[in-house]
Amino acid sequence: MNKVNYAKELEKKIKEFEKEGRRPRILLHACCAPCSSYCLEYLRQYFDVTVFFYNPNIMNAAEYRKRVDEEKRLIAEYNRQVDEQTFEGMNSDERAGKIEIIEGDYIVSDFLEAVKGLEDCHEGGDRCTKCFELRLEETAKIALKEKFEFFTTTLTISPLKDADRLNRIGQSMSEKYGVSFLPSDFKKKEGYKRSIELSHKFGLYRQDFCGCEFSRQQREREELQQGS
Repeated sequence: MNKVNYAKELEKKIKEFEKEGRRPRILLHACCAPCSSYCLEYLRQYFDVTVFFYNPNIMNAAEYRKRVDEEKRLIAEYNRQVDEQTFEGMNSDERAGKIEIIEGDYIVSDFLEAVKGLEDCHEGGDRCTKCFELRLEETAKIALKEKFEFFTTTLTISPLKDADRLNRIGQSMSEKYGVSFLPSDFKKKEGYKRSIELSHKFGLYRQDFCGCEFSRQQREREELQQGS
């Protein structure tokens, strides 16, 4: 089976919209501001974007609050660019529109229930699949409720995340809820590199683990092994 090039699939979709002369509404699940930075810079040229910050996997309330506040700060910076028409960067121009945000429910027990029995899985394994399913299903539900044409996620920008798995989960949620999933592999086309540049530009808080307690514990074990 040939591997799908999701970056090219995204470009094909965008060309269709441009040919039709329209800007669809899209709900973008966001995991954090650094990962959102490039995704928003790119997508706001072609879509009316609303960010959905839904991450019950984040280990504690203080960490969650820090990440959601950074997301809101980044969005405010991008909206200021629109107000002032002072665009900077390779994917920012007069086509850029303002960005809105919806903050999802922060209920850690929902995450713990979803990954029950998989707590000891290595990062990137079955536990992560259940976490992706939880977050993308909630995104699809909100997209349906609020009448968005598309939904997608920033998670594909990470070199540590399997874009094929995320796109397959997104498509399954699309079929379940009847809202189109926008394919993506945002790390491609220098996307991940650009997210690093934008994180430095805006001074964004960059965490060194995915968010859940199990991810943090694994990172601490790896650091101890490296130091021994």
